[in-house]
Amino acid sequence: MKRTKIVDALVCTDFGKDINVKGWVRSHRSSKAVDFIALNDGSTIKNIQVVVDPTHFDEEMLKSITTGACINVVGTLVESQGAGQASEVQCRELEIYGLCPGDYPMQKKGQSFEYMRKYAHLRLRTNTFGAVFRIRHNMAIAIHKYFHDHGFYYFNTPLITASDAEGAGEMFQVTTLDLARTGREGAEVPYDRDFFGKKTSLTVSGQLEGELGATALGAIYTFGPTFRAENSNTPRHLAEFWMIEPEVAFMDKEELMDLEEDFIKYCVRWALDNCKDDLEFLNKMIDKSLVQTLESVVKEDFVRLTYSEGIQILEKAVRDGHKFEFPIKGWGMDLSSEHERFLVEEYFKRPVIMTDYPSEIKAFYMKKNADGKTMQGTDVLFPRIGEIIGGSVREESYDKLVGEIKTRGMEPSSYSWYLDTRKYGSCPHAGFGLGFERLILFVTGMQNIRDVIPFPRTPKSAEY
Repeated sequence: MKRTKIVDALVCTDFGKDINVKGWVRSHRSSKAVDFIALNDGSTIKNIQVVVDPTHFDEEMLKSITTGACINVVGTLVESQGAGQASEVQCRELEIYGLCPGDYPMQKKGQSFEYMRKYAHLRLRTNTFGAVFRIRHNMAIAIHKYFHDHGFYYFNTPLITASDAEGAGEMFQVTTLDLARTGREGAEVPYDRDFFGKKTSLTVSGQLEGELGATALGAIYTFGPTFRAENSNTPRHLAEFWMIEPEVAFMDKEELMDLEEDFIKYCVRWALDNCKDDLEFLNKMIDKSLVQTLESVVKEDFVRLTYSEGIQILEKAVRDGHKFEFPIKGWGMDLSSEHERFLVEEYFKRPVIMTDYPSEIKAFYMKKNADGKTMQGTDVLFPRIGEIIGGSVREESYDKLVGEIKTRGMEPSSYSWYLDTRKYGSCPHAGFGLGFERLILFVTGMQNIRDVIPFPRTPKSAEY
């Protein structure tokens, strides 16, 4: 008999039909009269109840079916007599695929997330992580659908690169050299003998290569893994994470802000429309204001605020007695997450797009404003997260870009291929980067970025 997924079985009203369901046991309650097994196959947060007459099965076999065991059930789909479920299965045949001994790490309820991170390979079977990763899948679908429907082309940028993407973060080196035998005692490492003939690393961003695509295809987006070798043990950082980076030719700052707002609202709306059961579970178990927060983001217009205006608001907050962990040092400082969250959560109470940052704290490729001091950056700040999108208009002038590279002590020859887009048929263009895991953090209400990626890569941790 063909298996029916539990998500489909729960909405089926063809009562009296034979049905085959398979999955992992969430709970098993037994008595002399009847056994109830809650079964889940990962297709939904909800379990289907399997009703077993213990007189029809071996007593020892039933006792061996504990939380985590995998079973195959054939029975009759019937209308449920219990509350909270529309249907259940009256078991006729029961086969055990895999028993689950008493030392199963996910057996007990109420385990901490820190504990479960030790068992990332098994935590996937819990209700919380099932919900998180079904939502993660839906967010990936939403991203591809949004860009496809809006005329963007999916563009694959290299994971192995000789570019440092303007120093966006420390990089992981890629080499076939035996580093234990080369470069000893200060000797120069012979990269000319390496696989690529030069020093290469895992990418920290696909943006620069993405700009090449935008100047040929008009509108592209990247969506793939990126890597940063930063020794940051925080709830917001990973060594391996996924980025979405659209780049669009002929786009100005206002159009870029429109794109950022429309895109992220679309993703949140997709979650509300397509992940209702999982969001309701997370709203109950993780963050009781989750659904309300998501709905408010979709409904509210984002505030558009210059960096200078933001600094003035923060300085006034300090004068009025607000205490920040990181002091407000005035115009030119780089804002921390707590400053961004104050603006979003306490002052405006809705998302903010902050623009026109001081050039010293932003990347070389951003277009300068006429004042010569500020860049056309467009960062989206979200509740609970802080910066969730970092974007800008890119400098299209060859001379200005070369000048900025030299001013920052960078070597123009290292970016010759990038500068060619300004040398040959340059065009105005803009784009942004969104950290996928930060989007998932926001949509799920989870508190630690290590809990929204299946197998987190962090300092001193590269299991699996």
